[in-house]
Amino acid sequence: MAGTIHALILTPRPAKLLPFAHRIPHFPSKHAAFRFNFQLSRSISKPVKACQQSDQIDGDGKKAHNDSGSVKGLSWAKPLSHFVANNFLPLALVGGVALGMANPSLGCLADTYSLSKFSTFGIFIISGLTLHTGEIVAAAQAWPAGIFGLVSILLFTPYFSRIILQLQLQPPEFVRGLAIFCCMPTTLSSGVALAQLAGANSALALAITVISNLLGILIVPFSISKYIAGGVGVSVPTKQLFKSLVLTLLIPLILGKIFRESFRGVADFVDQNRKLFSKISAVFLSLVPWIQVSRSRSLLLMVKPPVFLVAIGMGVLLHLILLAFNALALKSISAVSGGSRSVFSKKENANAVLLVASQKTLPVMVAVVEQLGGALGESGLLVVPCVAAHLNQIIIDSFLVNFWLRKDLSTDSTKVY
Repeated sequence: MAGTIHALILTPRPAKLLPFAHRIPHFPSKHAAFRFNFQLSRSISKPVKACQQSDQIDGDGKKAHNDSGSVKGLSWAKPLSHFVANNFLPLALVGGVALGMANPSLGCLADTYSLSKFSTFGIFIISGLTLHTGEIVAAAQAWPAGIFGLVSILLFTPYFSRIILQLQLQPPEFVRGLAIFCCMPTTLSSGVALAQLAGANSALALAITVISNLLGILIVPFSISKYIAGGVGVSVPTKQLFKSLVLTLLIPLILGKIFRESFRGVADFVDQNRKLFSKISAVFLSLVPWIQVSRSRSLLLMVKPPVFLVAIGMGVLLHLILLAFNALALKSISAVSGGSRSVFSKKENANAVLLVASQKTLPVMVAVVEQLGGALGESGLLVVPCVAAHLNQIIIDSFLVNFWLRKDLSTDSTKVY
């Protein structure tokens, strides 16, 4: 009650402003009223504020406290959501790895139902849904870049396996596994998904991915025999791999494109929600490292940490070397083939080729190792460093794509201003 009476006493009555204003002859009444009103408002604002922030149980006081708390909550939630939105792919991949290490049972259960194949199927469905006919034309026009990508994947980069074999590491299966990894075609889904996120020529990335994996079925055995096995015969399940590639790459890609062209509403919806579909594709992509880490967790824990860290470092170094080699090759070819007018100088083409030509696929490597029958060492130890290398290349490239996107965003904002 006392608080209420105190508030009533401090409440000014507007009726007294006019008489006071007429007592000051040196200033017009209008200005005097304004000055008095302003001073009086300042003088009573502090007591009213103190009354609102007091410890008394008061409805207005509680409301002010809750409002300030909600504002504070929003102040940290907004930057966090902005950070997650800008780094969604790396966070999803790292989260998949962490989940696989923390609780492998879920990942192993997903593997028993072949969830990784469904995720690859989903990525290529989205690729077909977002694929414009104009992008196919652009990919056809950039055929020299596509040829370079195929040559780099299947002929140039396998040669690095000889350099890897010069390293001395125990167990030796780690070195041989990474050498086999060098001879593989490009990733089935990661490169395409990253090319889409980067705004690169995704149709070109798709073409290189499909063709390199189909040709890789024939070329990989010869690469392993020449660079690693020293003439040891290597058999590859050609029929099974070919069937798997058709089911998980070609068919979903064609289905997605058919849906897009058959229903106008589908094309409009996809084009208006490209960011949403990019995030869905990133979630599908994160399922791959989650399942691979869950499957290999027991083997990963058996390896001594220093040795495993060295293997991880080798995988990171290998991917950085492949990125540097392809970037330098693209720059050199662009310089000698017309400069700024060359198809190699277009950022969309160069970024697409750089991403897919620098990555190596893990599923095909696992299938090849299973067919070796222990000829080059324990199968599990051959695969373990390649799992790490596979994850590293996706995470590194996701940060690279993020860098490109931020760079493009800053360039666009500079142009606006």
